[in-house]
Amino acid sequence: MLSMKSVDPVKLTSKSSFKFRCHKDIECFTRCCRNIQILLTPYDIIRLKNRLGISTGEFLNDYTYIELEDKSSHPFVFLKMLKDDNCNCPFVNDSGCKIYNDRPANCRYYPVGQASLKKMDDKINETITEEFYFFVKESHCKGFNETKNWTIEEWREDQGVDIYDEMNRGWKEILFRRNLPGHVLDEKKQKAFYMACYDIDRFRKFIFESKFLDIFDIDEKTISKIKNDEIELMKFGFAYTKYILMMENNLKLKNKDL
Repeated sequence: MLSMKSVDPVKLTSKSSFKFRCHKDIECFTRCCRNIQILLTPYDIIRLKNRLGISTGEFLNDYTYIELEDKSSHPFVFLKMLKDDNCNCPFVNDSGCKIYNDRPANCRYYPVGQASLKKMDDKINETITEEFYFFVKESHCKGFNETKNWTIEEWREDQGVDIYDEMNRGWKEILFRRNLPGHVLDEKKQKAFYMACYDIDRFRKFIFESKFLDIFDIDEKTISKIKNDEIELMKFGFAYTKYILMMENNLKLKNKDL
């Protein structure tokens, strides 16, 4: 996990500029891939399990661990580091990242951090989302000493984070629920949250091999989408999670008396 000492408190915009470059010849190459907590998003997990050619269940069991957020008891998934002297990432060797094209969103953003805050706008008397960026400046990192100029917008484009942000938008909306007082999840909802957001292969079986479709009124077009497209299934998982957390009444029961 990043030390708060490494986080620059200055709020940045997409137009903010900085100098940075990471390459194989830099002194600190892969140092940022040691002894850290890498939070994995649902889309990260899909990309990684497909890269490895395994199921989400296998990936979650072999490469991750779970932590429950204190205030809300939301389950979060983190990449498991190796049990070696440096606690290295399992996907990094001396040549660099072995899964670079499918690396997680947090790795893509580094050394930029992204944050979102819900706050009240007194001018319009509505709650709005404020999104901003910040720099992560760790003592070992020499990348800021390089001469390559970027804006954060250019860095995002170069690192390919736009698709990750778009894919995880529904999941991030669920995370905002943490700010609501008195909404701690019980164990049953924690398990449902975990399955629907992270273990997409088990979620597919839950939908098509249980009584789910006998209980919920899901149109044929949606059924076809979630059966044949795991990205659509992931998004449906977000919708289902919002339903069980009573954030949105977005699913209809076939029998309203159930």
